[in-house]
Amino acid sequence: MATERRAEVTWNGDLTSGAGTIDRVGSEAFGPLEVSWTARAEDVEAGKTSPEELIAAAHASCFAMALAGGLAKGGNPPERLRTGATVTFVPGTGITKVALSVQADVPGLDEAGFREAAETAKAECPVSKALAAVPEITLDARLAS
Repeated sequence: MATERRAEVTWNGDLTSGAGTIDRVGSEAFGPLEVSWTARAEDVEAGKTSPEELIAAAHASCFAMALAGGLAKGGNPPERLRTGATVTFVPGTGITKVALSVQADVPGLDEAGFREAAETAKAECPVSKALAAVPEITLDARLAS
C-alpha cells in the first residue's frame, strides 16, 4: 500500500533576504517552523531550520528504521540505536555529503555482523535511495562498548 506525505510552505521575499515558514505537515507532528537562507547557508539561526536539517532528520530516522528491521530479521533485534546524520550544503553546488552515524546496543552480534547490517541498511533505506545523487554518503557504525 502506497502512502503519501504532504507539507505546505510559504516563502516571502527574495532568496537571501526573504524568509519562509513550513506552515504544516499532514501528520500535524510539527509546525509551523521558520526557514531562511541564512539558516541554510550561513550561521545557524536559533529557532529557524533549513531543508538540509530536515533531510538530516529524515535520513537519520529512515536509516534507524531500516537498520532495526534488518537486525530483527537477522535474529538480532537491537535494544537501542542512536543515529545521526549531518548534511553538508554548499551554496551554488547543493548537497555534497551526508555523514550517517550509529552507535548500537545489539546483544549477540559482533562488530563485523553489525557493520554489515548497517551498510545494508544504508544502501536500502528509502531516503538513502532518494539521495543517490549526493556525491558522498559515509557511515560510522559502532557497537556500544
